[in-house]
Amino acid sequence: MNKSTKPYLLMLGMGLLAPAYSMAQSAPAPANSTHTSPDSTFFQEPAPGLFNASLEIPVVTTTNDVVPFWMRANRFGNTPLSGTSGGLIGSISKRYGSRRSLFDWRAGVIYRINAGSKAEGTLIEGFAAVRAGIFELKGGRSRDITGLVDSTLSMGAMAVSGNALGIPKIELSVPEYWRVPILGGLFSFKGNFSYGWFGTTPINPVSGGGAKKDNIPPVTSFYHQKSLYGRFGKPNWRLNILAGFNHQTMYGNEDDIYEGFNLTKLESFFHVVTGKTWRANSGFATKLGNQLGSIDFGATYDFRTTQLFVYRQQIYDVGALSKLANVRDGLTGISFKNKQTGKTGWSKILLEFLYTKNQAGELWSKITKSGDENYYNNYMYGSGWSYRDRAIGNPFLTPRHEARADLRYKETEYFVNNRVIAFHGGFIGRISDVNITTKLSFSKNYGTYGTSPIGTSLGRRREVLAPPYFQEVNQFSGYVEGSKMLKNNWEVGVATAFDSGKLLYDSFGLMLNVRKSFQF
Repeated sequence: MNKSTKPYLLMLGMGLLAPAYSMAQSAPAPANSTHTSPDSTFFQEPAPGLFNASLEIPVVTTTNDVVPFWMRANRFGNTPLSGTSGGLIGSISKRYGSRRSLFDWRAGVIYRINAGSKAEGTLIEGFAAVRAGIFELKGGRSRDITGLVDSTLSMGAMAVSGNALGIPKIELSVPEYWRVPILGGLFSFKGNFSYGWFGTTPINPVSGGGAKKDNIPPVTSFYHQKSLYGRFGKPNWRLNILAGFNHQTMYGNEDDIYEGFNLTKLESFFHVVTGKTWRANSGFATKLGNQLGSIDFGATYDFRTTQLFVYRQQIYDVGALSKLANVRDGLTGISFKNKQTGKTGWSKILLEFLYTKNQAGELWSKITKSGDENYYNNYMYGSGWSYRDRAIGNPFLTPRHEARADLRYKETEYFVNNRVIAFHGGFIGRISDVNITTKLSFSKNYGTYGTSPIGTSLGRRREVLAPPYFQEVNQFSGYVEGSKMLKNNWEVGVATAFDSGKLLYDSFGLMLNVRKSFQF
């Protein structure tokens, strides 16, 4: 070993064992963690103690027996019933303590009870985690977002947006950007590797394609996720460049699905992690499970009073991105954060543009072996990229049960609308001592290629359904919320939301909320 490299390796080893926060001294970081647990969007959290708890009572009424889009989207499954209902939400958590401690632990539980047209209870969050230096080992259900995105106002990350309940998992991660102690801290990184449990997943009826039979009973499916993100920029730099990727897979029990499947459980997991193709003796070949993710780029720039955050999430699914055939598709955003907020004024402004209409499926698109991407749908797994009836990724891609019943759909497609052009704006601010949050979204929706006049593609082959087809429909969804902190950590709030258009059923919702927070 070259003597000149020894001091750098020693510094690197010391950094890995140092507390996770000790090298995070840089310009204020945007809400773009690959794994974050954002606070409730309804209330502004008080300054945390070591232990925190809260009791919250929401009262909600909605029209047309539908919960408006922005009262249910990106809330980690923490949603009310349709119609008139009441609820009780209890939470307790323990956060990490001293930043100087090498070992520490944290945990959190959130449980919601709804009572209205029916009674139900849901575990929104329940996890425990231990920290050793920069590393964290976490198990359970947690509120996570994956990708470079504003976690408070975004329309939703492409891979894991926080729209659905958290998938129970075990995860090893570097959850915060760790600054490598060489070259003046020019490079930082974070990432994760996890294994989880979806539960029972329906299998689409498939003729041929390597399947054992047309009607395969539901199988137990599992979850794999990994990500790696880097940051380029020294602590005193105004500009920081961000980039990384994430990869998710729903898979499991392939020996019940495919004819001649000959891999062990460990070999299957290796194929899932690496994306390796499995080949049967018959010549049939496929990647295991439903694999998707995004490749992300972003940057932050710190002005004197404002922080700018720009980002781009490039979605990938069945292989078109390797040929740049679906490079038009993805989520683009710009966020402005006010670093000098006062009693009245703005705190954050967000603008986003979502485009998923291309999918390498247009007649003029570059021909790929895998054909159009058909985002979030999967030819084998009947519920697509969803968990407990909700999209895991961006909620503007619409499952069948959320869309109007008269829209054209294909029996094997769980997501009936994944070709979307959407514009979204968000605002957080204060008027005197009232916190204001607003979300306004407009989308043009084109169904799927399977319900379009040009049909689905696979290489040079196309399959076209008989008419009628999914016709272009517009949709507008809005949300306005106000909350006020009272004495002794009491807080009251009111929110209203509405949907108008031809994709979702028109609806209006009003929510009143009271919460008491405790710190100890």
